[in-house]
Amino acid sequence: MSPLTAIVLAALGAYVLAMIGGVVPTDFALFLFLCTLVSGVYFAAEMWLFAPRRRENAVRALLEFDRRNRSAQEGRSEPLAKERTALQEELLRRPWWVEYTAGFFPVIALVFVLRSFLFEPFRIPSGSMIPTLQIGDLILVNKFRYGIRLPVVNRTLIELDHPQRGDVIVFRYPHQPSQDYIKRVVGLPGDRVDYHDRRLTINGKVVAMREAGPYLDPGRGQTYLQFVETLGSVDHRIIFNEGEGTAIHPAAQHTDRDACVYSAGGVACTVPPDSYFVMGDNRDNSEDSRFWGFVPDRNLVGRAFFIWMNFGNVGRIGSFQ
Repeated sequence: MSPLTAIVLAALGAYVLAMIGGVVPTDFALFLFLCTLVSGVYFAAEMWLFAPRRRENAVRALLEFDRRNRSAQEGRSEPLAKERTALQEELLRRPWWVEYTAGFFPVIALVFVLRSFLFEPFRIPSGSMIPTLQIGDLILVNKFRYGIRLPVVNRTLIELDHPQRGDVIVFRYPHQPSQDYIKRVVGLPGDRVDYHDRRLTINGKVVAMREAGPYLDPGRGQTYLQFVETLGSVDHRIIFNEGEGTAIHPAAQHTDRDACVYSAGGVACTVPPDSYFVMGDNRDNSEDSRFWGFVPDRNLVGRAFFIWMNFGNVGRIGSFQ
């Protein structure tokens, strides 16, 4: 294994381990973009400047070598051929600083394209989406489902689709954009969302919900009330604490406090344009739109759709709703 291959594998392995441990830097997208940019500049310089220059120098040096050794060819042609080959390899060898910049570019560019435009891995750090997603689930997020967006600045280049009720989305938390959240879309732009006494109403229509038997959280050993809720065409499970629900109140930071009316039983909000009302499936243990407001369209990261691993429960692999 070459030193370059070893370093590339070590870097990718470190990133995967950091992602699994939940310690990937929140500005990793910017870091990856800068790495791609810098290595790309060196890659282009290597292709059109450094490599041609080395080849020219090698041709001149080899011509000089042949001239100096023309009279000594007879009797020692094999040693001279080996010496000439070694000289050629040395002259054409890339310097270490090119090897560790331009040499990284293809791998870094591939990771950048995959992560920025196609699929990105995330680790579930909290229980707000139980029972759909468990703490420690490693999931994939479709980055192009809602449009092609420029990485880092997150500006939409091509619109493809918009979130629908029931979608599980990853987004940048409006009050701390460096932090990613995952919730389920409940309200679309213009919807009137009413959540009182654990019942959800959208545009005056009560969302269907049926009992599904108690849910035992294996991680905490706690039992919850469990129901199947239907949002649009999506049937998904939600849970509540036994006993009274969590009191709903506005957080200190709210994206649009005037769009919501809080009361003793819950909250009613009108979703602003280009925004979404989101909630966790663990309804009494989720900080979501009921407290801090709405998710702007520009904060969308993508649609979560697949669990690829959970090291605490290796059987948790597959798609989810």
